[in-house]
Amino acid sequence: MRQTLIRALYLTAGIFFVLLGLIGVILPLVPTTPFLLVAAFCFSRSSEQLHQYLLNHPWFGHFIRDWEEHSVIPLKAKIIGTSMMLLMVSYPLIFKSFHPGLKTFAAATVIFAVWFVWSRPSERPLSDK
Repeated sequence: MRQTLIRALYLTAGIFFVLLGLIGVILPLVPTTPFLLVAAFCFSRSSEQLHQYLLNHPWFGHFIRDWEEHSVIPLKAKIIGTSMMLLMVSYPLIFKSFHPGLKTFAAATVIFAVWFVWSRPSERPLSDK
């Protein structure tokens, strides 16, 4: 019973994150790939059929497979992601109306996120190409 409930929660979360990813396809400032990566994680624990669907998707499948197999973030995604993070955090850092604690938190969050993104490989290992 408990296992069935956990699988149902993962399945629900996976569907939710796919919907957020689809919104990201339409809205320019909402990311798509991170939501689909989380959805793939949830589906890997709840529905092998949906997990395989994401892994074999013609647009996003290779990103998800590269992440699951090698923790790869493509260089283009790193550049776009870093640019968007810096653009979005610049607003609260520039304007004085934001609380200094909020500015510090926003800056620290972006610094950590940028470090994480750039600490991942940009390409698959040569033996897997």
